[in-house]
Amino acid sequence: MNPLHDALVGRHAARDAVFLHLPDGRTISYRVFERMTARFANALGARGLHPGDRLALQVEKSAEALALVFACIRAGVVFLPLNPAYTGEEVAYFVSDSGARLLICDPARAEASAPIAARCGAGLDTLSADGRGTLAEAAAQAPAVHEPAVRQGSDLAALLYTSGTTGRSKGAMLSQDNLLSNARVLAEAWRFTADDVLLHALPIFHTHGLFVATNVTLVAGGAMILLPKFDRDAMLVHLPRATAMMGVPTFYTRLLDDARFDRALAGQMRLFVSGSAPLLAETHRAFEARTGHRILERYGMTETNMNTSNPYDGDRRAGTVGPPLPGVELRIVADGAPVATGETGMIEVRGPNVFQGYWNMPDKTAEELSPDGWFTTGDLGQRDGDGYVTIVGRAKDLIISGGFNIYPKEVEAILDDCAGVLESAVVGVPHPDFGEAPVAVLVPSAEGLPDLDAVRAVVGARLARFKHPAHYEIADALPRNTMGKVKKNVLRERFASRLR
Repeated sequence: MNPLHDALVGRHAARDAVFLHLPDGRTISYRVFERMTARFANALGARGLHPGDRLALQVEKSAEALALVFACIRAGVVFLPLNPAYTGEEVAYFVSDSGARLLICDPARAEASAPIAARCGAGLDTLSADGRGTLAEAAAQAPAVHEPAVRQGSDLAALLYTSGTTGRSKGAMLSQDNLLSNARVLAEAWRFTADDVLLHALPIFHTHGLFVATNVTLVAGGAMILLPKFDRDAMLVHLPRATAMMGVPTFYTRLLDDARFDRALAGQMRLFVSGSAPLLAETHRAFEARTGHRILERYGMTETNMNTSNPYDGDRRAGTVGPPLPGVELRIVADGAPVATGETGMIEVRGPNVFQGYWNMPDKTAEELSPDGWFTTGDLGQRDGDGYVTIVGRAKDLIISGGFNIYPKEVEAILDDCAGVLESAVVGVPHPDFGEAPVAVLVPSAEGLPDLDAVRAVVGARLARFKHPAHYEIADALPRNTMGKVKKNVLRERFASRLR
């Protein structure tokens, strides 16, 4: 018994239906993919890995990389998918902290990675984007039959490390049940079936591309067009073959920037999902006007997978992330007590999707995960009378100026509606009198630079004086991470001396 393997890959072992459409025109059936996972699982066993051992992989997206992930699940090996952009120092921390027995890297990184693996007591193998490397060679010689390791739903399946922008990266421990329960709920909520073809351009070192996009497709028995990354021309070529797409806001804004992306091209699509960062109301409106589709926004995080979603059938409200998903409890609290409808507080969630805690960090786990299962997300939000949740911002981004709380997203929503503003970010920086005060960073729209006097007038008419930005900056773009989230810590550092 191996619940996650059995539900996602094992049950498809005899199917000749296509699972993966590759960019070069090749296809991989479910039957072939299941055998690929068996070969990789045997190769891992030959390396001496056993159930519960950890494996770190810092490789480019490919069918083989995906097969390796599911080989880990099959063999009971706990996998750590790592961003290929991580430096050697960062990788050394992850391998050391997790106690990984094996590090898999791209062949081009082998020389630099060898001393890291040796220092951490790990083995080293390679896997390239085109399916070459020492591990690929071992898998090619291994049997295509492998008896899945016996695992329980509560057993650890994956360690996903947080970005670490506010301190040491934390390894979120995700069990088989965490991953499987969320995939099943999402597949039903979003009406995925074996007839679906998902256009997949997300990275697979992150929850969105791996545990949402891939696992939902596997639960439903559908197919994926597996692109190595977002490339607008490739997306436009493959979109007519797809029925669904998942992406970050940047995917949608870049598609809208191309006149070829129109209603006809999206005519056969049934669902566009966005997440990992907030989608601007302007993008919602422009997308619907162009294609006739309303993008479905949802809310999740590394520690919990998905928590809420706008409905498939019903009102998809721009600016909200919808009600909690079935089986997920959500509450908004302040000072230890639930707040009234419409008031702002900390979002806490509980359910089968919530992780088991942070690896080797019992104190941090106790701080954020209560004994009765409530996880403090660090996100500030509101919930309306219909149950729809609106994310106001991260608690760490809350600005306290002269004793007053300022929620950046409230200010950003108004700035984003101003003429000449494409998007904005508001951060708190040191202030000699108020402790800290808001600085607004504005990205100009295609119309040209915004009129700052006009922007100030709009803000003055709509917000209390203490919420007004004390300073405005114009920037060509906002700094973002690989999943499209604005790096507000970078902005705080950049403008730290503006008000002194």
